[in-house]
Amino acid sequence: MALISVVVPCYNEEAALPLFLDALRTTAAELRAGFDCETELVFVDDGSRDGTLSVLRGAARADSMVHYLSFSRNFGKEAAMFAGLQHARGDYVVIMDADLQHPPSMLREMVSVLRTGEYDCAAARRVSRTGEPPLRSFFSRRFYRLINRISDTEIVEGACDFRMMSRRMVDAILSLREYNRFSKGIFSWVGFRTKWLPFENQERVAGETKWSFWGLFVYAVQGIVGFSTVPLVLVALLGVLLCLGALLIVVYIIVKTLLFGDPVGGWPSMACMVMFMGGVQLFCMGILGEYLAKTYLEVKRRPIYVLSETDEDKKIGEF
Repeated sequence: MALISVVVPCYNEEAALPLFLDALRTTAAELRAGFDCETELVFVDDGSRDGTLSVLRGAARADSMVHYLSFSRNFGKEAAMFAGLQHARGDYVVIMDADLQHPPSMLREMVSVLRTGEYDCAAARRVSRTGEPPLRSFFSRRFYRLINRISDTEIVEGACDFRMMSRRMVDAILSLREYNRFSKGIFSWVGFRTKWLPFENQERVAGETKWSFWGLFVYAVQGIVGFSTVPLVLVALLGVLLCLGALLIVVYIIVKTLLFGDPVGGWPSMACMVMFMGGVQLFCMGILGEYLAKTYLEVKRRPIYVLSETDEDKKIGEF
């Protein structure tokens, strides 16, 4: 029997987990009956501050299908997904959220797609943003258009982390051990044929979203820096244009002085120009600094996450 591993990152999901477990047990029974597949659930507790870990401990004791990893602190969803993929043993591996915004019923369709052998990934794509703040939806669409224009890696608009992948695709993803991870870009970068499955946006069954507008903005910047060097090219072009502009101004001042003399007036405009140039320089330094900071974090080679407990051995370790 084929094994399907379901990787579930969790951060403060105490209220949603019982509902999620009930839904996945039902889906697992359907997969066993309809596709002759066994299912394992690999939960990753990303340093939750509520009773998430207690719920996972109880679920693991009561059900051999449930496994869990617990981080020593909050390392972020990207680290949680990487840890789950590392510990997933399945022939097919699924990533999905614990809040049931990713419909478990889609797992049957995903298995059908991968069983054909034509695809290595069946990924869900949101076709609506019902319940999402309009401002967030607007900037999300702008982000997808921007990154697809400046990056060689195509990221489909509405793509989410909810997907089922073959073992060889998972192994390819795990071979990329970069510290600064942007999984949407990594999924696309490794290649392999992907079947996109549309679905309607779902409301959370319990709890609150962990993504603030600022958090999403930082995540978007990380994606741009991780998969495009175009900002560096733009900074260089901006520097060239400003140098040419400064040269033209110098010529203009020399000609004006020779023809009309050198009046004292003009210091307000000069002050504005100095402030403008200073702002441009700081902006360019910020872009360069962002790339330098990512390089700095990579060369230190710190572990992507640190475990404090698992359902199997509960040993402390680094990976």
